[in-house]
Parts: sequence; structure tokens; C-alpha cells
Amino acid sequence: MGNNVKRRIFSCENCSFFSHPDISFQLFRPTTMSERVKLHYFNGRGKMESIRWLLTVAGVEFDEILLTTREQYVKLLNDGDLMFQQVPLVEIDGMKLIQTKAILNYIAEKYNLHGKDIKDRVKINMYSEGLMDLMEMIMVLPFAQDPNSKLGNIETKAKERYLPVFEKQLLSHIYLVGGRLSVADVLLMECTLMLEEKFVGILADFRNVKAFQGRMSRNEAIARFLQPGSKRKPQPDDVYIKSVKEVLNLNITFP
Repeated sequence: MGNNVKRRIFSCENCSFFSHPDISFQLFRPTTMSERVKLHYFNGRGKMESIRWLLTVAGVEFDEILLTTREQYVKLLNDGDLMFQQVPLVEIDGMKLIQTKAILNYIAEKYNLHGKDIKDRVKINMYSEGLMDLMEMIMVLPFAQDPNSKLGNIETKAKERYLPVFEKQLLSHIYLVGGRLSVADVLLMECTLMLEEKFVGILADFRNVKAFQGRMSRNEAIARFLQPGSKRKPQPDDVYIKSVKEVLNLNITFP
């Protein structure tokens, strides 16, 4: 099969990047179980950042294969590594996994960060998906025509729809579900930091959430991840946006 992508359908990091009817995918690869986890993504946050957070908290070392050229991306497509022609792509345990929620759930299950039973897991999933919805609003801002015009709406939704849920739950709980650390707690930590980057003082009226953030920051793995020089990515800048657009052959922005 050649390197020409026949049909392109783009939406940013939340949706399908490409429709490619000639591509076949291969989920399992003949790799050894002892290989280090490998992350294929751009040199920036996007949807991979939550995966970086969770692997860090789980104590899992990982390598990153940064997508910086169009040719790298097309090769992944032509090699059949992207089931739905999307990244993030994570190589782990002899598999090549895509779809952020599936990847997070796999890591959470593997490293005991997904609750003690099925009832815990569904609660964790509800919290997690709500947090991912909120974070995605922030993720797409760099690709919007007028990012500043969207900030007010995000701040309102954060204060009125999302943060009150976690403020109430953390009133009498150290962690969100089951009295133990889970993927939902890791996502909440990530989300609160993202919110504070955009809206200074947004947690002033959410004391339980702020206290939770303080507790989480004392976690040894998280404390290291928050230090300069870690694998945590900075806020998106013009270099990141330019790279994503070039790799994806993107010539449009969101309204």
C-alpha cells in the first residue's frame, strides 16, 4: 500500500483525524511483555497528558516517540497501528492501544487504580468522564478561532456544573471513591491545575477540592511530576499548534 491518504476528515484531538478505507489495523504485536511502555503523540499535552499522569502515579516508566513530521503519522497509518486512524497510541504489554478512555481503563485496572469492585468502577468512570469532558473544552482552545471568547463559558461550566460535584463528594472523603486512590483522583488533580492555569483563584470557593489538590501534590510520584524537567508537558504554545497542524495536514480551525 502506498503512502497516499485518500480521504481526510479532521476534527481536533477529540474526534476522528482521518478516514482511510484501505487501512487495516493490527492491535497485537509480537513484542515482549518486559518492554518499556511507549507513547506516540505530539510534543504537547492533548489527550496523552492524562495517560502520562496515570502512568506516573502508577510508577510506570515510559518512553515517548514524538510525532513531529507528516511522514511519521502516515507510516503509523500505513503500518496499521491506528485502529481508527487516531492518536494517542500507547504500546504496552505487547499491544498497541488507541482511544484514551480505553487506555486509561487498562492502566487503571492493571495497577489497581480502578476501585475494588464493579460498583466502584462505574462511579470512578462517571467522575472520570465528567473530568475529561471539562478538560477537553480547554484542550481545544488553542485550535479555536477566538480562544478568549470561550473562556467565560468554560469558567461558568466549571464553577456551576463540575466543581460542585467534586466539592460535595470530598466533603467527607479523602478520595473520590472507595477510600482509595483511583484514576478519577488523578484526573481531578490534572484538571484542577489546568483550570488554575486559565482562571487564577477558581478554587477559592471550593475549599474541599483545593485541600484535595494539596494532598495529591504531596504524593511522591506527583510531586516529582510537578517538578521542572519531568515528562509533564507545558501549556500549548504556537510551536505545538504548528506541529499538530503540519503532522495532520490541518488547514482549518474550530469556530
